[in-house]
Amino acid sequence: MDGIGPLDDIRVVEISSWMAAPSAGAILADMGADVVKVEPLTGDPVRNMSRKAKDAPDIDHPFHVDNRGKRSIAVALDRPEGAEIVRRLTERADVFLCNLLPHRQERYGLDAATLHARNPRLVHATLSGYGLAGPDARRPGYDVTAFFGRGAITDSMTEPGGVAPQPRPAQGDHTTGIAMVAGILAALRVAERTGKGTVVDVSLFATAAWTMATDLAPTLVDGRPVTKRDRHHLITPLANRFRCADDRWIILNMPEARWWEPFCKTIERPDLLEDERFATVKGRFDHMPEIIDTIDQVMATRTLAEWGRIFDEAGLIWGPAASIDELTRDPQAEAIGLFPTVEHPEGDFRTVAAPVKVVGADIRPRGPAPTVGQDTATVLAELGYGDDEVKALAKDGVIAGV
Repeated sequence: MDGIGPLDDIRVVEISSWMAAPSAGAILADMGADVVKVEPLTGDPVRNMSRKAKDAPDIDHPFHVDNRGKRSIAVALDRPEGAEIVRRLTERADVFLCNLLPHRQERYGLDAATLHARNPRLVHATLSGYGLAGPDARRPGYDVTAFFGRGAITDSMTEPGGVAPQPRPAQGDHTTGIAMVAGILAALRVAERTGKGTVVDVSLFATAAWTMATDLAPTLVDGRPVTKRDRHHLITPLANRFRCADDRWIILNMPEARWWEPFCKTIERPDLLEDERFATVKGRFDHMPEIIDTIDQVMATRTLAEWGRIFDEAGLIWGPAASIDELTRDPQAEAIGLFPTVEHPEGDFRTVAAPVKVVGADIRPRGPAPTVGQDTATVLAELGYGDDEVKALAKDGVIAGV
């Protein structure tokens, strides 16, 4: 591969499970960092929990997304010898990435104060549900509860009288993982300039607030809740979704008033331009249900593909409500390298790329996710543990994978 790994001189020790913090570690590994994932003896609990590909049921493809390119050691943190292994790892690391709640960090001697005493340059990064301060610092949270639920996203997406939508797996986790990567990169820059490590505090809750910032900004000033609208009562008729003849949905987003005329001409309804009710922005707002019903009838006369071609020719802004399987075949995804191939002993497979490209840099999956404790012996040898010590630790149930 051309280019350099932007982080190929960075060492990361990761103690995290599920998807949010591990996804940050995966992007760091894609950037070239040496990421050592510390797992319990039984492995990350998310292993083998997600849907398996029908043609390759023995490979946990979702786990590979968040853990590719890492090394794994299996350590019992509740044993003093196990926690000491991790502390020794952090002495030679640049970053400690975890999703342990603060009281668990302190229990194992992995809190920032303890680790900075041993490595003053260490970036200590915690991804939590609700942040490291306040009454809920010790509250566990998943993206469904802390990001979508308490972060006001679920409520904002629920139409009046509708059922709260169920998010798909790890949407909030992966969004927050990107925030964690940004925080770690900034902290590494601070360490480079000052010689001192710092603490990175990223939460599902805070990231949700940032995603909701456009709605939050006015409410922070006037205290008023956001007005929730169904699709017949939106602000403009051309920022909406419509069902096509083949039962597919097309999404339009042309909020400016200038799009009304070309849209009406494109759908061959110039009569709408002559209707006094729809002549102004306010008129269209006041008569929104009538407009939406009319457009619904028109859009139901052609398929999604047909409307797509027509709108493209007219230069209108639209997108399909694509399915997951359609996304995997999208030629634009192929053109931008969205689905790179990972080499795996049981068969190579496509996966999802990190959502960033840097010209001249080599950012890509460096290999599959490790098995539980796959690299325990190697990593402990790097720390100076002898063969007899490693065997004794394994016999005593402190480590696994050797």
